[in-house]
Parts: sequence; C-alpha cells; structure tokens
Amino acid sequence: RHVRGTLETGISGVEDVESFDENSIIIYTSKGTLAVHGKDMRIEKLSVDLGELTVEGEIEALQYEDEVHRSGGFWHRLFR
Repeated sequence: RHVRGTLETGISGVEDVESFDENSIIIYTSKGTLAVHGKDMRIEKLSVDLGELTVEGEIEALQYEDEVHRSGGFWHRLFR
C-alpha cells in the first residue's frame, strides 16, 4: 500500500521496534510486523506501554506481514 507524501502518522498496537533509520522503520505490532519506508523519517513519539508510535517524515510505503518474527527489538536489546 502506498501513502506518498504523508508527513506524520500514528500507529497503534505497537509492541516493539526492531530497527529504524531515516529510510525504514520495522515495527512489531499485536497483529504482525509492519515495515514503514520513506525519506527523512524519525520516530517522534514511542510509548510501548500504550502501544503507540508517531512517525514523522515522507512516508512512501507500508508493508505488513501478519506472521510475527522476533529476535528481540531495538528497545529490548538496548535496555536488557
């Protein structure tokens, strides 16, 4: 699904963030893995307790995979 030109989007059901940089964010959600692709992206707000994530930047595409693959996300590895 393409969502070109989006400057800010909110994502709910967030359980962890696997990886992120300015071009790609890989997110584990309660329904599966979500990859957000774009340019100049940044995580503006993350609340794993509330399951919410706000991404700012030029979002070009969302790729959803309904099977959850986990190796311990970025935040899990950072704070263990």
